[in-house]
Amino acid sequence: MKTVAFHNLGCKVNTYEIEMMQQNARKAGWEIVEFTQKADVYVINTCSVTNIADRKSRQMLHKAKKTNPEAIVVAVGCYAQTDTKGALADDAVDLVIGNNHKEKLIDIINEYEASHVKKAVVDDISSPIKYEDYSIEGSSERTRVDIKIQDGCDQFCTFCIIPFARGRIRSRDPKEVVDEIKRLANAGYKEIVLTGIHLSSYGLDLHDERTSYNIVAKEDYTNFDLIDVIKKVSKIDGIERIRLGSLEPRIITRQFLESISAIDKVCPHFHLSLQSGCDETLKRMNRRYTANEYAAGVKLIREYYEHPAITTDIIVGFPGETNEEFQKTLRFVESIDFYETHIFKYSRRHGTIADTMPDQLTEKVKAQRSDELEKINEIHMKGFMSAVVGKKEEILTEEQTKIDNRTYTLGHTKNYIMMAVEGAYEKNLVIEGTVTGFLQNNIMLLKR
Repeated sequence: MKTVAFHNLGCKVNTYEIEMMQQNARKAGWEIVEFTQKADVYVINTCSVTNIADRKSRQMLHKAKKTNPEAIVVAVGCYAQTDTKGALADDAVDLVIGNNHKEKLIDIINEYEASHVKKAVVDDISSPIKYEDYSIEGSSERTRVDIKIQDGCDQFCTFCIIPFARGRIRSRDPKEVVDEIKRLANAGYKEIVLTGIHLSSYGLDLHDERTSYNIVAKEDYTNFDLIDVIKKVSKIDGIERIRLGSLEPRIITRQFLESISAIDKVCPHFHLSLQSGCDETLKRMNRRYTANEYAAGVKLIREYYEHPAITTDIIVGFPGETNEEFQKTLRFVESIDFYETHIFKYSRRHGTIADTMPDQLTEKVKAQRSDELEKINEIHMKGFMSAVVGKKEEILTEEQTKIDNRTYTLGHTKNYIMMAVEGAYEKNLVIEGTVTGFLQNNIMLLKR
């Protein structure tokens, strides 16, 4: 029996896609082993969002070849798509597969075994193409499962390589989305995460007369957008939680919130990428909103939800970011009071506009600014979590752990606070209790 080891880097879309590739490997009769073990084939689902992601992708490719020099090492995904020549030139790599050929992974590997000719299976995805449809039967997490419903991005932020890695926006047929989630609900999954590269654009292309791949859907699936998908999914028996992936700030309108707040299954957890709290920096980034517009969206969310989790991404050290501009971001982050802020030091990406901008900042300045924001993040996280002490909450159980020689079961609340309940419980149970305080730094204690 052929053995294969997988390693995943990057976003929730990558997580979904590697589940699909693993599923196809099992169907082909291959045995999946740990990445640290000796295998016949190693598949690295790469990421290219930053230079660090590129480097990690290369490191894992080299690690695979070192573990078994005779193995077939496959680079799949965003790094393979954006630096095909570099991946092909790497002695550790045998096959390079682009983002829209992941479903054909097994066939491509079988073809390679017959010829042992190193090659790249990578297409130009810059022009409109049809959504590459496939589905999964489950998730290795066994509690929540990421469901990819959209791919590509048309925003072209000046710092971002993703439109070149993923192509133009394309949406999955809504009926296929609903059918897949019904199958997962029947398999026992209770929480799903709707995800995409630019989730907010879901549906914009489905009935666009400019495209040649209009979906011919049944009458009750026409003219769909993200709200319509959420409504359809909420009616599926067995699904108790619907979590949304990263959203474009401009999707947050009163109409959007009125629609989703009426659906109890939607988790009050909103990841709205900010990138900067300074309008001048946002303009150079080609972000299409102002800090005030972003703040207005957050205010609306808090109008419709009690204690919602609002998380974000910030890039520090963007070209031309002065200390005054950074201070505006600091003040803005403090004023919004996020639950969690993911902080990234600006990473130059060849082929993007920002790479050619003047006034590139030093790594030292980026590190200093990142540290300042991290301190604020720690304070806000603790404050957000502390606010639920004494309140009734429920978790969906995920895994067991030992803390101070006691067994606890971990799970997240709807607003994504990690909690622990004492005792050993199986996965995928809903447990209710009262929050009594912190068990550890970022884990709270729930008592039944």
